Amino acid sequence: MEITSTIKNVDVPVTVVRVNGDIDSSSHHVFQAEVEHLISHGAGRILVDLAGAPFISSAGLRALHHIFNQLRTLHKDVDDDTLRRKMNMGAYKSPYLKVVNLSKEAREVFELGGFDTYIEVHDNEEKAIASF
Repeated sequence: MEITSTIKNVDVPVTVVRVNGDIDSSSHHVFQAEVEHLISHGAGRILVDLAGAPFISSAGLRALHHIFNQLRTLHKDVDDDTLRRKMNMGAYKSPYLKVVNLSKEAREVFELGGFDTYIEVHDNEEKAIASF
């Protein structure tokens, strides 16, 4: 797996993390560690570009969830009770973590796992960056 990142400045700086290779049980830790490193060095809004990652396993989804929680802790946007209530109503999407360019198979896994209820999914990088 290869991971690269760039910073795009629109209204706020957005770190675009591009993944080339599947995110599965053998690689999720590399993906998670790289994003954790970016967060520890100031990345506060992250767009994960999965155009080069046709497959995401449950381990990859857990890594995304961990990143979601790290960003929530960093920004403290809502408390846990409010988050649960808003997620149950379909009224919460992370303002700090979004994904773009999911393959058909990865989108299916993402949706079956319920990740689309709190992480925005985009098909166009420019629009995804603008959504921050």
